[in-house]
This record gives sequence, structure tokens and C-alpha cells, in this order.
Amino acid sequence: MVRADAAHVDALCGIERKAVQLFRGHPAWPSYAAVSIPPALLHLAISRGLVWVALDASDEPVGFVWLDTDVGDGAIGIAEIDVLPSHGRRGVGAALLEHACDWARAAGYRRVDLGTLADVPWNAPFYARHGFAAVDKNEPGFAFARQRDRDNGFPEHLRQFMSRALPPPAAGDWTAWPAPAKLNLFLRIVGRRDDGYHELQTVFRLLDWGDEIRLRVRDDGQIRRLSDTPGVPAEHDLVTRAARLLQVDGGKGVDITVEKRIPMGGGLGGGSSDAATVLVALNHLWGRGLDVDALAELGRQLGADVPVFVRGRSAWAEGVGEKLTPLSLPRRYHVVLDPHEPVPTAALFQAPELTRNAPRATISSFVSGETTENAFTAAVRARHPPVAAALDWLAGFGAARLSGSGGGVFLETGSLDRAVAIARRCPAAFSAQVAAGVDVSPLNRALARYGGAP
Repeated sequence: MVRADAAHVDALCGIERKAVQLFRGHPAWPSYAAVSIPPALLHLAISRGLVWVALDASDEPVGFVWLDTDVGDGAIGIAEIDVLPSHGRRGVGAALLEHACDWARAAGYRRVDLGTLADVPWNAPFYARHGFAAVDKNEPGFAFARQRDRDNGFPEHLRQFMSRALPPPAAGDWTAWPAPAKLNLFLRIVGRRDDGYHELQTVFRLLDWGDEIRLRVRDDGQIRRLSDTPGVPAEHDLVTRAARLLQVDGGKGVDITVEKRIPMGGGLGGGSSDAATVLVALNHLWGRGLDVDALAELGRQLGADVPVFVRGRSAWAEGVGEKLTPLSLPRRYHVVLDPHEPVPTAALFQAPELTRNAPRATISSFVSGETTENAFTAAVRARHPPVAAALDWLAGFGAARLSGSGGGVFLETGSLDRAVAIARRCPAAFSAQVAAGVDVSPLNRALARYGGAP
């Protein structure tokens, strides 16, 4: 099983259309025939790491499972699980289902829910063999799913809801934690402090897309990074430094793996977010009991952007980025381009054309749309042609902007369909990602699932 990527969208939609043909002649067939997977929603779920595919020997998808986080109440749902009819009865569906349940357990979910048909052998009886039990569809937890069925015209009397309880991870099991990316919706340099640091103003917008950190507590005090991050030795990696900063002499250790999705040097906060996730997660797993202020102060020692990820709120930021005021922002979708051009921050701060004493902005000037610029844009354009090319291409669809002091560029849209349509036209020289802005970090939600304090 591998995580799906955006290139799989069309193939997975095709698998669903072929799998649904198995329901011809069933009373539910008219509903299945009339409703197909919305590609934009599938694209977004893939970006959030909620879709896995089974591949054949030629690396072509033959089945997939899609998880749905809209269920709530500590549960996650099976939005879709389909296998090509030609690959039925080979254990593909079972492997996909078990893989999804294993990940959900590691991510702190306590239950997996789904809606199915009671009288179809590869539906309810299949799920029953894998630990799912029928539940009362009138329970409040299924109100959202039932309403979605009504919206799609699915006959309610045909639907059966089932759940599978997930035990919490045992000591020594792997746990999975999100490390979300961020965008800087604007960035100004408004002065320089006596200690040489620049005074900034910015808005950090957290995204529902990012890296995934997996942690396994050890009893021997060792801190080990088991995954490879090109160009970053383990002893210098922010994830291992964060763990050491939190560790008590003679205390527990941890194994760490990082699934990188956020490009390095992209101004999207990848390293800072990874470090924040390690601090927040290990504070819970090790039972350190530090409050968010103490964790944010530890994070500040690792980097100026770490505290915003520790606190887990989109925010107005001042100082060197540590003075944070949480913001509630309108729901927006973002096309994020990676020009594959890392941009070193230190060199940019030496750029002679950099404006270092801009007038101070206000939250109201940002909210009104008056304040949108990034102080580093001109310097990055002049020194990094691939970033300039990405900005120019994306500007053909709207107001393209640079994020932070890195190479990542983005465009804000109010429509998921529009964001996906733009991303799918991305030139081969770049990589495109679609992500939704969120006020509350996915990390905070994960901590709540594990019973920790936000």
C-alpha cells in the first residue's frame, strides 16, 4: 500500500466507475449510477494524506481506500473503498481496509465508521469479517452521514451503518502526528532590533496539508531519527533537537520518522512544523505535562516560526514572529507551487534592495485587502529565476504571492474546484499542491484525539 498522489486521481475515479457496475440490478443501482466521486474532493483528500492505493506489478492502481475526517467524535469514516472487478477475491480490499484501520489507530482515532449495504456479500458481510458491527443509524454520530446520503439521493432504507472500535496504541507502538505547512499571507520588515534580529509583521495561515511525523517511545533514553532527510544530518535535524530539548536526563527516548511532503527551503515552515509536532506530541507521550507557553518557549529556541505551530492557531505575528494574535480567517483554498528551488534565508536578509523599515500594518489593513505584499519578493525574483517563473505562471490566474523567505509561491481561491483546476494545469517544471487554510491546526486536533490538552 502506498499513499495516493494527485497523478492517481483520474485512475481512482475510473476504478470507482468500474466497481459500481457490480451493483447493476440492485435496488441501489440508480443512486450509484447517478453519483460519482467528485474529483476535486478526492484531490483534496489525497493532499491531506487520507487516500492509499494498491498497485499492480506495473505500478498501476487496482484499488484504493479513502478516509473521511468529517465524522467527528473521535471517529474517522471510510468515504470510499473500491477494487477493480478484475482484481476481486485477491485480498486487495482486505489489505486496504486493514491498512487504513492501522493508520487511523496510530493517528489517535478510536473508531472507524462506514455506510454500506446489508444484502451484498462484498459489503456488510465483508466488513463484519474485519471487525465491523452494525449500529443504530439513528445515533447522533451518523446524522452527518445520513444527511449526505439524502443530499445524494441515496435511499435511506437500503443503508446500514457499521463501526469498528480501535484500541489505543500500546506502549512501544508507532503513533502518527501531522506537521502542517503554513503560508505567510503578507510579510513586512518594520525595523531592526538591538540584537540584530529584524522586526517583522506577518499573518501565518496554517494549512490542512503537511508532513507526517511518526513516533515510537523507547525506554532506553535513545533518540533516533530512522528516516533520511537529504542534506540534514540527524544530529542537526530540528526533530531530534526538539526531542533532546524536551528530554529529561534518564527519561524515555524515541524513534522518529518523517514523511516529508513540504519542500525544504520553500518558506512553508516544514522544519519548524516538524519540530513543533515533536515537542507537542512527546510532551504528551512522555507525560512531561508542560503547558503551551512553556512548549512555545522551547520552540522559540529552535526557530522563530516554531511557536506558531506549537500554539496551533492561524495568527497575526509581530516581533521576530513570536508575538502571536490568533485570527479567524475566511475559508479559502490555496494552490501552492514548489519551483524546486530552495531559497536560503540568511542571504536574503543581506540583499541591498530589501526594505527594512516599512510602515507598520494593522490587522484592519490586512483584513481589508490593502496589505498583501511580501518584503522578500523582489530579492527572491532577482536571485532565483525558477521562483520568478513560478510567480509569473501562477499570476496568470490571480494574485500570486511568495510565502515567507522561501521559494514556495501560492494563489488563494474561494473555490476548491478552481484551485484543483489550476493545479492540474501546472507546468512540469513545478509541483502543485492544493490545500485548505485552517484556523485550528491539525496537530491540535490530533492531540485532542489522544486526550491531551490543546
